[in-house]
Amino acid sequence: MDLITTTSELADACARFAAQPFVTVDTEFMRETTYYPKLCLIQMAAPDGFAALVDPLAKDLDLKPFVDLMADEGVVKVFHSARQDLEIIWLMGEVLPHPFFDTQVAAMVCGYGDSVSYEQLVNDLAKAKIDKSSRFTDWSRRPLSDAQLTYALSDVTHLVKVYQALAKQLIETDRGAWLDDEMAVLTSPETYRADSAQAWRRLSGRMRKPREIAVLMEVAAWREREAQTRNVPRGRILKDEAVIDIASSAPRSVEALGRLRTIPSGFERSRTGTDILAAVERGFARDTSDIKLPERGRSRGSGNGAVVELLKVLLKAVAEAEGIAPKIIATVDELEAIADDDHADVPVLQGWRRGLFGEKALALKTGRVALSTEGGRVVVHELS
Repeated sequence: MDLITTTSELADACARFAAQPFVTVDTEFMRETTYYPKLCLIQMAAPDGFAALVDPLAKDLDLKPFVDLMADEGVVKVFHSARQDLEIIWLMGEVLPHPFFDTQVAAMVCGYGDSVSYEQLVNDLAKAKIDKSSRFTDWSRRPLSDAQLTYALSDVTHLVKVYQALAKQLIETDRGAWLDDEMAVLTSPETYRADSAQAWRRLSGRMRKPREIAVLMEVAAWREREAQTRNVPRGRILKDEAVIDIASSAPRSVEALGRLRTIPSGFERSRTGTDILAAVERGFARDTSDIKLPERGRSRGSGNGAVVELLKVLLKAVAEAEGIAPKIIATVDELEAIADDDHADVPVLQGWRRGLFGEKALALKTGRVALSTEGGRVVVHELS
């Protein structure tokens, strides 16, 4: 199949897709050596059999027709495991696909487990097999081989049948609304905005002092800005272990920075070393009175560990009985919150999740629900 390499060809293809009820979409990208993903290929297919492969690396190609299609309210955009694809589309023009459907999320709601692979869904629902030999090839090199193009195209052509089968199951089980919360997160701009001020959160697990957090905030934010500016992975600027080490040790001199085992020899006397020490000083200058320490597992200090374990068993039993992945219903953090507080402000005590699981969880705590085993499965019994 030929690649679309001109704006006029892309506009014609997108106009044809815009006349369809839905379009399946996938991308191939590289980000091993960059902060931002490098888009190398766009694949699309429609239920009428029309499909297209777009070369975003083609000289002078304007991707605006594709961005406009993603924003077209008359066409459902179907992806599988869409988070990284949506990040790329957001970076194109701060647009997110809508209406939107993620078959990975839908599969969890339809009982295919927490981590069913796309290959398994294609095998089960499209009755086809995918040749995975081209999955980890270099998509930025040109020309692309016939094997690469065939693999890339199969990702979206098989997705047509996968989407149709899952959409049918959702209608039959009346579970379409169960996807809304997950889809809302995926299509929220906040999910994809790279805010350097929030970069510390992914590294804060070991921090237990407000001053450590303050230094971590500044060093992590500096590293994030540097990675964005240079368009290189965070680890190329400074490894995670080094950021944590600096936050814990808070070196305030060249000599103190050089003594850290995670800092390469001589690094402390470079421009980067000067920037790190400046970030540490900003951390010391911060007001720590409003810094909240990261929460540890709620149940660990409250004596409710056994209750959480019971809730986990109940969650698994309900998920198996209803044919839905447990993590769509509740997270461990939510179970810990319920163990501590019957009125916890968590999703599992709201909407359909409360009716499916939340009420049973509260009843289990008060002895109005019991668990037993039958035929190797856990069974939930409501007691009078």
